[in-house]
Amino acid sequence: MKITRLSLLIVALMSLSVMARADSHIERTLALASGGEFVLVSDAGSVSVTGSSVSGVRIVVTSNRNDLESLFNFDFEASDGVARVTARKKFFHWPSHLNLKFDVKVPERTRLSIRTGGGSVEISSLQGEQHVYTSGGLIDASDVRGNVLARTSGGAIHIRGVTGDADLGTSGGSIRVNSLNGSLEARTSGGPIRINGLTGRVSAHTSGGSIQAMLTRGDSQGGELETSGGSIRVSLDPRANLNIDAATSGGSISSDLPLRVQGKISSSSLHGTLGSGGPTLLLRASGGSIRITSS
Repeated sequence: MKITRLSLLIVALMSLSVMARADSHIERTLALASGGEFVLVSDAGSVSVTGSSVSGVRIVVTSNRNDLESLFNFDFEASDGVARVTARKKFFHWPSHLNLKFDVKVPERTRLSIRTGGGSVEISSLQGEQHVYTSGGLIDASDVRGNVLARTSGGAIHIRGVTGDADLGTSGGSIRVNSLNGSLEARTSGGPIRINGLTGRVSAHTSGGSIQAMLTRGDSQGGELETSGGSIRVSLDPRANLNIDAATSGGSISSDLPLRVQGKISSSSLHGTLGSGGPTLLLRASGGSIRITSS
């Protein structure tokens, strides 16, 4: 009898635990015309925002817990061309075993301001200025026509198919750029940088990884590639007009391009011109080699 009662008690406690972690589902629709702004500020959660041809904003909030609204204060409001969602913790302590996600659809021509305290952020199929911040997760931006500002304190940043300038920064992850029709500012404190297809000026700095950059044909904007813990490989259009200033303290320098070298020839430094010369491309490596190839 004692064993039976104990078993029933354990089953009851397990049932309560499961109920506390059952799914939550919140849906809201906010008015927003094309050309407006969507703002989301949350203390936690991953975020996905997709542009569509339909006006208005549709927000779906899901969680693995059924007591979500007792843990967070949710506000949904729209006025003067801005739709806004906020989610703030009600208590100081952090809820255990919490998964929280925002799935959002907005008009394609929408400016974004996204800030989450912990989770990944994905944005796609948008036009306009896009600002994204997360304290701990991946940022992924694709099919965007407009400038992109992205910051994460603990994850990678991936962008592709962007027409506009990109300003990317992470404190602990890699940066990967594919097909950027604009200029790039990229900084990471702990990962490699990969650039495949860039039409504008490049500024890429990493404290803990290598840099690989392929600039598109006709790109003579120059810039700088700098790493404190790896090698640099950059592919340039042979018909570009650039000044090259390369130096490494931990490896050698080689070039497949017909550069006109200026000054003293050294295995660890190179000053020269490509084509008729032009803006300077600065290459600096503290822990690896530098290789310049043809794109």
